[in-house]
Amino acid sequence: MPQSIIQSKFFLIVVCAFISAVLQIFQPDFIYLKSKIWFEAWRLWTGHWVHVGWIHYLLNMLAFACLPYIFPQIKNKTYFCLLMIIAPLLSLTFYFIYPEIQAYAGLSGVLHGLYIFAAIIYFDQKNERKFALLVIVLVVIKIAWEQKFGQLGTAKLIGSPVLVQAHLWGVIWASIIAVSYLFYKHKQLKMNG
Repeated sequence: MPQSIIQSKFFLIVVCAFISAVLQIFQPDFIYLKSKIWFEAWRLWTGHWVHVGWIHYLLNMLAFACLPYIFPQIKNKTYFCLLMIIAPLLSLTFYFIYPEIQAYAGLSGVLHGLYIFAAIIYFDQKNERKFALLVIVLVVIKIAWEQKFGQLGTAKLIGSPVLVQAHLWGVIWASIIAVSYLFYKHKQLKMNG
């Protein structure tokens, strides 16, 4: 990987980690709170950027830091757009489908979405299919396990329940976005080719 790409990926990670850390300092003002979501609309996005504590923050930032290096062909602007789109989609899903969810904090639903989006995009590339399929299968197994048996023990580590619905819906929304993107890309190729 060229040095310029390594540096740009590192910059993305640092900026996102910094934003999340700053928001974390003022966590009560930024978590997803169902009762305030329409009066403080920024919570649709920021609820996914704050965490229940600093261990939770570090775990999510570590997972995020790996992403651009595991899937280096995905551009930073794509990751940024997905961060901006998936977070509010998840918040709206909580609001309308899970009215019992009164509060939420954490990036893990968005992260699950980012990983599945990248894997689906990579699956479209012939030389990346095996790796992409491995990631897709692992994410699907994890989601299926969580839906059947519950979270994998992270709750004890972070000191808070894990909302596995966020993981599931992060994957669903990101899959819809990825398939739509590929459909559009292939349609454009046919029209131009």
